[in-house]
Amino acid sequence: MTTIVVLFNLLPEVTAQEYEAWAREVDIPNVRSLPGCSDFRVLKVQGLLGSDQAAPYAYSEIIEVDDMGDFGEAVATEAMQAVAAAFRQFADSPVFMVSESLD
Repeated sequence: MTTIVVLFNLLPEVTAQEYEAWAREVDIPNVRSLPGCSDFRVLKVQGLLGSDQAAPYAYSEIIEVDDMGDFGEAVATEAMQAVAAAFRQFADSPVFMVSESLD
């Protein structure tokens, strides 16, 4: 299984309330329904463990993918490209990391 981890902050002109409403109403249900996707979660970062310093990112997404071929085809559709374009209106330079479990 492949896990895609996305780390990001919001653009300065975007409020947390705007982004979180969009994530709940649009992003989460659309990504969860994609072929090849077994789970999708959006997390609001609360801080750094054992530190008073601010975390470098305000949000993370965890996308569990059980079939990258199916997932890649689904993400390439016009409908998902529209969702991705909307995401770019909220996220400031998101970092997408593709990873796999060691076990």
